[in-house]
Amino acid sequence: MPAQPSALVLGGTGFVGRHVCEGLDRSGFDVVAVARRPPADSVGDRFRPLDLGRQPVGEVAAVLAETSPAVVVNAVGSIWGHSDPEMWDAAAAPTLRLLDALALSGARPRVIHLGSVLEYGRVEAGTTMGAATAARPTSAYGRAKLAATRAVLDRVRAGRFDGMVLRAANLAGPGSPDVSLLGRVATRLAQAGPDGVARVELDPLLARRDYVDVRDVADAVVAAATTSLSGELVDIGRGESVPVRTLVDLLIARSGVPARVVERPGAGIRHSTEEWSRVDIAPAARLLGWRPRRSLAEAVEDFWHDFLRRHHTTDQKRSAH
Repeated sequence: MPAQPSALVLGGTGFVGRHVCEGLDRSGFDVVAVARRPPADSVGDRFRPLDLGRQPVGEVAAVLAETSPAVVVNAVGSIWGHSDPEMWDAAAAPTLRLLDALALSGARPRVIHLGSVLEYGRVEAGTTMGAATAARPTSAYGRAKLAATRAVLDRVRAGRFDGMVLRAANLAGPGSPDVSLLGRVATRLAQAGPDGVARVELDPLLARRDYVDVRDVADAVVAAATTSLSGELVDIGRGESVPVRTLVDLLIARSGVPARVVERPGAGIRHSTEEWSRVDIAPAARLLGWRPRRSLAEAVEDFWHDFLRRHHTTDQKRSAH
């Protein structure tokens, strides 16, 4: 039997990375998850500790040489848990170090880099964004991610290695962080008051955004990892813009918890001011044979089940100590 192709997933224990690991594993890859710290529970794959943002380039190169992956997926650079001054170190520096390490090691894996819709910045409502849209990010996160995207594409187009960038829309689905919109609403729903009614305080829900299930993004990564296409920037979303209030209402309805939503400025964490997003997913269908398969209702329902499971497990561990 031929050996399994190997895949190194950087950020493999995070929200997106876990689903990418699962998708690649199902597709026959020998997966190694890479992150700063080991996961609290198993990600179902081999794990390698590595702080891509801080470890010397030579050490990163040594890991690449040792593991000799056929594919490297760069899922490092989450927006969550970082202030604006920290965004460059969190979302750009790790990718730049990876590129330097690839050059030093001489390795030529296929590289799939995950970008962000926030790289586009503000656009006029009704706009459909795509690879030809001028990227003018207005947030620290968007600027850092755009620098990483451009650096990867520059190296790929210079022939240093094969690969492509998938620019993902806003994400929903199981594993959404507690500081995300869905996470904050779920936390409030789980803390309903004595009268059984949850008070959910949020920033004004004025935006309309393209949301896609994180598992559909993982499917797109698998498609990108298994094609010979190189040098492309492809947007991954649902190709529709929905009010963010829709996700909140879906989650409240699915939870069955009576809730009062209070919208007021300063109630939540805001890393961007973009009020509209919708990406062109036709290139993903044409180039990768990929289309979103899961509805937002499915993404929200599965998130709620996963949220209850994770927090029940956490509560059990606390009570055991």
